[in-house]
Amino acid sequence: MISRVEAAPNGFQLSEFIQGYWRLADWQMSPVQRLDFLKQHLELGITSIDHADIYGNYSCEQLFGEALALEPALRQQLEIVSKCDIKLLSDKYPQRTVKHYDTSAAHIVASVEASLTHLGTDYLDLLLIHRPDPLMNADEVAEAFTRLQASGKVRHFGVSNFTPYQFDLLQSRLDFSLVTNQVEVNPINLFALHDGTLDQMQMKRIRPMIWSALGGGAIFTSQTEQAHRLRTVLSNISEELGGAGLDQVIYAWLLKLPCQPLPIIGSGNIDRVRAAVAAKELSLTREQWFQIWEASQGHEVA
Repeated sequence: MISRVEAAPNGFQLSEFIQGYWRLADWQMSPVQRLDFLKQHLELGITSIDHADIYGNYSCEQLFGEALALEPALRQQLEIVSKCDIKLLSDKYPQRTVKHYDTSAAHIVASVEASLTHLGTDYLDLLLIHRPDPLMNADEVAEAFTRLQASGKVRHFGVSNFTPYQFDLLQSRLDFSLVTNQVEVNPINLFALHDGTLDQMQMKRIRPMIWSALGGGAIFTSQTEQAHRLRTVLSNISEELGGAGLDQVIYAWLLKLPCQPLPIIGSGNIDRVRAAVAAKELSLTREQWFQIWEASQGHEVA
């Protein structure tokens, strides 16, 4: 069982693990099965859920909303996170000629309105800008955020995949604090450990949300030298920890980071969700942590 924790100094709370719904359309669940899955991860203490307008070719929010409509009172137990600014090439938008980003105030507000309709809720707990937009006008984004907060349609705001400078740029235009940066971190991709992103989060006492914590499964299936090194080291550490799953070792490796990240679980299999939550009880030594780092990088620290 896990609990809610303070994700940012303003008191905003998320659960220690977050349930990701980006593959919901692939899970082939009926509305009742979706509701049962939601209830099961709520029983584990996972109250925060991660969406984006584009997931499932713009379908996942509505699929979730159909399930929530079967028991609307559950909304009060949830922190619903969604994201916007990516515009996909899609049969739903045949007029588009190129995948692109849109951080205009009009698009941000329209995206939130659509998400609220699809999810069947009056507000989002947290809205993130999904990807850094080279054409982002920080004043215009701040205008949209301020309008959405004043209307009660979004309670808190953050970003996803932003560099420290991009984070600070947007923060400089706001009268309230951004509460997270959702970034990719896993033993295959250590970029955010080295570019200052996680250092900035620790400095601001903001807990980053971590997507693709298991590397999209590549750690377990890829035939690269890096993946082979990682599987060997993860297996050794698994034995040292009494037979923990390789995925659990990875989650424990992430949880050792001093920025206190909040990993997103992408599986629709409740047993895998339970295993991920159980990883909270594992504790890696500093040497075990650096063994995984070394296996990823292919060399020892300098």
